[in-house]
Amino acid sequence: MANTILIKNATIVNEGKQFVGHVLIEGDKIKTVSETEIAIKANREIDATGKLLIPGMIDDQVHFREPGLTHKAEIKTEARAAVAGGITTFMEMPNTVPNTLTQELLQDKYDIAAANSVANYSFFMGASNDNLKEVLKTDPRKVCGVKVFMGSSTGNMLVDSKEVLNHLFQECGMLIATHCEDEATIRANTEYYRNLYGEDLPMKMHPVIRSVEACYKSSSMAIDLAEKYNTRLHILHISTAKETELFRNDIPLSEKRITAEACVHHLWFSDEDYERYGSNIKWNPAVKTAKDRDAIWKAVNDNRIDIIATDHAPHTKEEKANSYFKAPSGGPLVQHALVALLEQYKNGRITLEHLVYKTSHAPAECFQIEKRGYIREGYFADLVLINLDSSWEVNSSNILSKCQWSPFEGTTFSSSIDTTFVSGEIAYENGRVNTSVRGQRLTFER
Repeated sequence: MANTILIKNATIVNEGKQFVGHVLIEGDKIKTVSETEIAIKANREIDATGKLLIPGMIDDQVHFREPGLTHKAEIKTEARAAVAGGITTFMEMPNTVPNTLTQELLQDKYDIAAANSVANYSFFMGASNDNLKEVLKTDPRKVCGVKVFMGSSTGNMLVDSKEVLNHLFQECGMLIATHCEDEATIRANTEYYRNLYGEDLPMKMHPVIRSVEACYKSSSMAIDLAEKYNTRLHILHISTAKETELFRNDIPLSEKRITAEACVHHLWFSDEDYERYGSNIKWNPAVKTAKDRDAIWKAVNDNRIDIIATDHAPHTKEEKANSYFKAPSGGPLVQHALVALLEQYKNGRITLEHLVYKTSHAPAECFQIEKRGYIREGYFADLVLINLDSSWEVNSSNILSKCQWSPFEGTTFSSSIDTTFVSGEIAYENGRVNTSVRGQRLTFER
């Protein structure tokens, strides 16, 4: 007999509805979802009265730094932080060391995750100026997508050849995810402001250097290419009001060939926060104005932007504690993304139903993930129980990312993650990660 878990009396938020109900998990799948009592004796019963039950967050953009950068993070450590934050599934980026530019290197990462990840996983194949043949070998049923850096990145991953981009967009039959910032614009801005300020450039100049124009020029070019070749394009971490105008909301997500993502930091911080947080909120693309932030929220709510994710990208405290040109961009977010979004729900920025749509349903639909992202019978039991009235403060003692810091350090959140289920197993409960749980490799209906 498969292991069974019965969750009783939960407030279920799923597919645009809220209702008090019960969920029976059998093995790694959801066996029954019911508004009436489920008359079965399960191996484990959980009374979830007063708690929310939602499908686990699917994070379509993380950097877990393995292999090659494991002084910052590891798949093992960051997956643990993810499940503690209610993220049951992640898709990881190829700018590790070495860059994930061959099928063999891609498989190496899957092998590491199979042995170490408590969360479900998939890994992007990386594109460069000279690996198109390798990219075209990627199996769309087993890999989430192809990642293209159309802006500054690590190693050999900046794709700036127009000829290569045209071939890639024309020939790649699977989803292409892009980081869009125009490199020439950034270089020109960098030179100008370095001459103006020298090496002591204020951190608040980051969104001036990595400007609205740099983002829009690159995003619009990617969209032009996708429209030319009917490519399945997904543009990551939209950071400007201007870019939101590029996307449609007059057709359902299932019919879109061009989709977009917003990240938690662009929905939370603004350029007014650089003075307080400094390099800890230095990301690429940069956190920009409150007007940009408001426009991104509007686009999330009216469905021009399809997904909310994290772009979790940790660095050590020592690396971040540097001057502008020396401090790397990126920060850890997986443990605090969902509770931060719940805070925004309480502030009236987003409904619970839409929050679940953007963090679970839409990523599953956008990437055509097989049997995940919903609380449905026959689907994998990736679930999160949430206590909406359980305040706690983020501090160094409760941060699980290997880097041991967070841009939310010192923030008090009014909701907490109670229990996280990954493929039917309890991966996080009572403040502890069950390190024996292993997530599953995603498959895709393509």
